[in-house]
Amino acid sequence: MRDTKKRDGAHEVMLAKGKKPQVANKEAQSAEEYEALQSFLRSISSTATLPPYVKGETYSSVRGVFNQCLITCAVLILAAGAGHPIGFSAVALPQLRTENSSMRIDDEMGSWIASIHSAATPLGSMLSGPIMEAIGRRKTLQASTLPLIVGWILIGTASHHALLLLGRIVCGFAVGILAAPSQVYLGEISEPRLRGLLIGTPFVAYSLGVLYVYALGGALTWRSVAHLSIVLPALAFAALCFSPESPTWLARQGRFHDAMAAMSRLRGDSDTAQRELHELISAREKEKARGEESVRFLATVLRPPVLKPLLLINAFNMLQILSGSYVVIFYAVDIVKDAGGSLSPHMAANASACVRLAVTVIACVLLLRVTRRFLVLLSGIGTAVCTLALAFLLSQGPGTGVTPPALILGYVAFNTLGFFLLPGLMIGELLPTKVRGLCGGYIFCLFNAVLFGFTKLYPIMKNSIGMAGVFGLFGAAASLATIVLFLLLPETKGKSLIQIEQYYQKPNILWVTRKRTADTQNV
Repeated sequence: MRDTKKRDGAHEVMLAKGKKPQVANKEAQSAEEYEALQSFLRSISSTATLPPYVKGETYSSVRGVFNQCLITCAVLILAAGAGHPIGFSAVALPQLRTENSSMRIDDEMGSWIASIHSAATPLGSMLSGPIMEAIGRRKTLQASTLPLIVGWILIGTASHHALLLLGRIVCGFAVGILAAPSQVYLGEISEPRLRGLLIGTPFVAYSLGVLYVYALGGALTWRSVAHLSIVLPALAFAALCFSPESPTWLARQGRFHDAMAAMSRLRGDSDTAQRELHELISAREKEKARGEESVRFLATVLRPPVLKPLLLINAFNMLQILSGSYVVIFYAVDIVKDAGGSLSPHMAANASACVRLAVTVIACVLLLRVTRRFLVLLSGIGTAVCTLALAFLLSQGPGTGVTPPALILGYVAFNTLGFFLLPGLMIGELLPTKVRGLCGGYIFCLFNAVLFGFTKLYPIMKNSIGMAGVFGLFGAAASLATIVLFLLLPETKGKSLIQIEQYYQKPNILWVTRKRTADTQNV
């Protein structure tokens, strides 16, 4: 009853004649936006008669769930295309080292080809935030397909190392643009019950894209692989033409009727769509009433409700890089070869891609059943055990038998289970609506800048401290990440984005302390 009164009261306040929402500087909203809001609120029925969402109930109709999954598939096609340039270096480098032409490379050029992709990605990530706030999440994803296609054309037709590097740069730029919008878009179109699964599925497609390139590289030349990598970005552009824009973005732009149409399509039920959209608009009006909408972006980021999840996500990203998640993808064949063992490097590298794909699928399904915290802590412990065991084994001498490749595959499995999956999910869930787009882009920018440096320095690091030292570093980073996440990561399974925002508005920082001292019903 109390929730019903609150919603009805909010509805009446927003509809009150002549009482426009106040802002900090006491200026009224623009007449055009105000009239659009009033027109929309009068066009829908009062949400007072709609029951609140409770955990465990069916939130969308079958048609709504189908539409959410169908739209997610369009993003998955693009995510698989984004995995192509990540896995390409593992395929191209061995071929280029033995190629009898002007394109033959040495170790220095090989490190540039592997890492330059990540050097260009931060620029795309930095631009993706302003772009998706200006033109929307869906159109930003579509725009990213053009440089991705151009990059592959440059790589496939390259006659000199410079053109090959330029193609890698363009592909990296495109992946940087699409990384944040894909997570934000899926987080905003999905219902709480399905959000973990839908945000996690791009990593399945991403892993499938890596495996696809690995498989092609075993049978085709690197130029043929580059040409075939054009197909998925082109298909993704066409598929996204039939997808709606994010209702959250539309509502924040004052396009309330468009937001209602998109939400109705996503939920499959007009009453459910009205209730959820009303909550979005109510939260937006409360921001204006508190004067928060007029606060500059930097000042907003420094506010505790934004700064706390931002620091947690960035800390996790840095430790994830140091745990070797992406270095193992870039240098898969070389790492297996250096670790030793009885399996051929190419076979073990392909097996690692298969394991990554299978575990990503399993993790997405588990997100429907288990908590986020359990999954990521299990991932961290398993990653640390496998890498530290491998470091100890290699410190005793060169690896032999099946133990080194088995530990590498175990490391890939545990690392993928949570460390590979959760950072993107955290961007879609933990960041407040107002800064989700811009902060998501900057997070990926910092992530890829550090990833570039770590990938570029990997050959030097390997030569300096050996493979035992490399896996020791991976294990130490995984252990530290596990401790940080245990202390700070809130549980978000089954919670709405509004409830998660409310969690960070409370004063506590540690998750354990929050559970003891605060009302845990709101996260």
